Amino acid sequence: MDLNSFWKGKRVFITGHTGFKGSWMTFWLNKLGAEVAGFALAPDKSPNLYDLLSLEDSCESYIEDIRDADSIKKRILDFKPDFIFHLAAQAIVLKSYEEPVMTWDTNVMGTVHLLEACKELNNPCSVVVITTDKVYENKEWYYAYRENDRLGGYDPYSSSKAAVELVVSSWRQSFFSSSPNIKLASARAGNVIGGGDWTDNRIIPDIFRHKQNGTTIPVRNPNGVRPWQHVLESLHGYLTLAELLHTQDNEQYQSAFNFGPDKNSIQSVEQLLNAAAKVTDIDWENTQKEGQLHEATLLTLSTEKASKLLKWNPKWDFETSIIKTIQWYDRFYAGENAKDLVAADIQAYTS
Repeated sequence: MDLNSFWKGKRVFITGHTGFKGSWMTFWLNKLGAEVAGFALAPDKSPNLYDLLSLEDSCESYIEDIRDADSIKKRILDFKPDFIFHLAAQAIVLKSYEEPVMTWDTNVMGTVHLLEACKELNNPCSVVVITTDKVYENKEWYYAYRENDRLGGYDPYSSSKAAVELVVSSWRQSFFSSSPNIKLASARAGNVIGGGDWTDNRIIPDIFRHKQNGTTIPVRNPNGVRPWQHVLESLHGYLTLAELLHTQDNEQYQSAFNFGPDKNSIQSVEQLLNAAAKVTDIDWENTQKEGQLHEATLLTLSTEKASKLLKWNPKWDFETSIIKTIQWYDRFYAGENAKDLVAADIQAYTS
């Protein structure tokens, strides 16, 4: 797939463009020559990748709330996008326990507001709604979940994202199945790592927060097994899906897709920490305790559907993803420019 020739001049609307994954996507699409508009809350951390990449200067940036139906409708209808990537979300499991109503309002009703706006578009538009690998009813087994497996969610975040999948399916069948304009798909990926993430309660950001402070990293779930993948892997999956959704008249693309790493990248938090320790100096301790809030212990995805239909397969293995991520932070804290570091990773990935 020649990303450069396809995305040049395309009008792309990204919700959540101020977040970690959204900032990487906005920067990449800018490099590919797309015309990008972003819609999101302001970053709530400093440093943050959005500011470090000066994205306010390189896209139409609307600092507004996805829970405001009138705002998202106005921006979408005014921009008339060829593509929409919906990434805006409350994406932290522990925060969802603290603010479950806000989490559901943002994730579920935010998606409803966006899809309702799409109903009024008069131009062809391909929409990819980003959910998570946590949408499945997780039975804590080694079986890799497929797109047709049962949805569920123990915590408010996971359950809200499972509900988003139901919203997408419902709106697709109820309003877009005979629409000449809107094509709609969802993408399930999670446990994304890469440089420039300073989100609370994520293991890589925690490593560097404590490293900068000279303190020991508290690890609440070292035995948790996750499908770790570099941010560029999932973004490449979203871009691939969006292109085929847009160019091919095939209902198979108007569905849900998993984007995950190869089997060797399904590792525990402890194994991730051990791999990181080979690249940089870290010190951590197990702080797991009885009665702590529930988080899944084992979660794996099958990407057979994406491989077969989209010809998408992961490129970077576990060690490469860890090395690229850890080196990004070390080089950033040594004084290198975030734009150069992101551009170098994109160049390495696409070459």
